[in-house]
Amino acid sequence: MNFPTTRWSLLAQASADGGVQARKALEELCGRYWGPIHQFLRARQISDPEAQDLTQDFMMHLLQKSLFERADPLRGRFRSFLLGALVRFLAGATIKRTALKREGTRSHYSVEEVGSESLPEFFCEPEAARVFDREWALTILESALERVRLEYAQQGRVEVFAVLRQFLPDSAESQSYRQAGRQLGMALGTVKSEVHRLRRRLHALVREAVAETVSTPHELEEEMAHLQRVLMERSVEFARAVQLGVADS
Repeated sequence: MNFPTTRWSLLAQASADGGVQARKALEELCGRYWGPIHQFLRARQISDPEAQDLTQDFMMHLLQKSLFERADPLRGRFRSFLLGALVRFLAGATIKRTALKREGTRSHYSVEEVGSESLPEFFCEPEAARVFDREWALTILESALERVRLEYAQQGRVEVFAVLRQFLPDSAESQSYRQAGRQLGMALGTVKSEVHRLRRRLHALVREAVAETVSTPHELEEEMAHLQRVLMERSVEFARAVQLGVADS
């Protein structure tokens, strides 16, 4: 396959020359990973205002320290690289915050990178890492869904997408193919074909997004499998929440 330019290759260019394509990559980074980073921090019992500050500081930290230039895209996936950098950043933030409190000072802070050779395991609790992966998977899925929605809108088929959307992952609605067909004025077989095409297109866009964050085809397959496991776990959690009447999405 013709493997795409990895996300962090573009980010390394952003650190080096700040070209148009690289700047666009940076903007997409902030949009795509803001949620996972913020939720990772919230899972560590950090208040929402402080988590927002830390997320912003971390983004700036990545650029100021040119970490993307030093990253080796052949050793690990972008998701793992980013989480590792975040853990090291948070370790430094914790040390800095402790020092400031001892001085009786409360602040919004910028943190220097601390030793990356080894860190205490508690800096990345399994539950927080699980939250990060879940938000990463949902962000990729939601981004792909938005791209599909825009494609339908460009074809003048917004209403069709709105009905077919319920047959895609994480939909809270439940309707039969026959009901959807009546609503859209389509035969049963046509509805099933439309849903099949929609699912294939969504899968292709998700795969495209994940491919940007790895360097080899086998890593792509592994990341796709991981994303599927995370989304299946999220679906189970969602289903349980619905049964309890406490679903929030």
